[in-house]
Amino acid sequence: MYMAAQEPPCEFPLTYVPDRIVLDTNVVLDWLLFKDPSAAPLSAALTGGTLRCLATAPMRSELLTVLERGLAAAHGVDACQIVRQWDVWVALQEQAPVHALRCADADDQKFFDLAIAVSARWLVTRDQALLKMGRRAAALGLSIVTPAQWCARRHAP
Repeated sequence: MYMAAQEPPCEFPLTYVPDRIVLDTNVVLDWLLFKDPSAAPLSAALTGGTLRCLATAPMRSELLTVLERGLAAAHGVDACQIVRQWDVWVALQEQAPVHALRCADADDQKFFDLAIAVSARWLVTRDQALLKMGRRAAALGLSIVTPAQWCARRHAP
C-alpha cells in the first residue's frame, strides 16, 4: 500500500507577531490621502503584515474631522473613502488611560497614551510636542520617531 509522504510535525510552531505601531493623524494623511513617498515604507509594512497599526475611536474621529474640513475635497477624494481605507488597516482599541508622562499638546496625548497602553514599539509622528517626549518614552520601551527615522531604525534590534 502506498503511503503519502508527510511533513514531520513541527516541534515549535513558528508564529510571527508584527510590531505594534501608532500613527498620528498627519502621518495617516501622508499615507492614505497624499500618498507621500516618505510614507511608502510604512504602507508596505502595514499592508504586508510586518506592522500592526492600533488606534482608538477618538483618533478615527479626529481623522474624519480633519478630512471633512475640506482637506479631502481639495484633493478630489471622499473623506469617508479615506476612513474606510483606514478601517481596513487599523485595529481599534479601547481608549487608553491618561499616562503620567504628559505631552505639551493635550490633543496629542491620546497617541502617546495608546502607544504606552498597548506596548507599541513605535509612535510615528512629525509633531514636535510628541517628538520632544522621545527620550522619556524610550525609557518606557517606546520609540517616538518621524517617518524617516522609522525607516532608518525599523530593522534595528
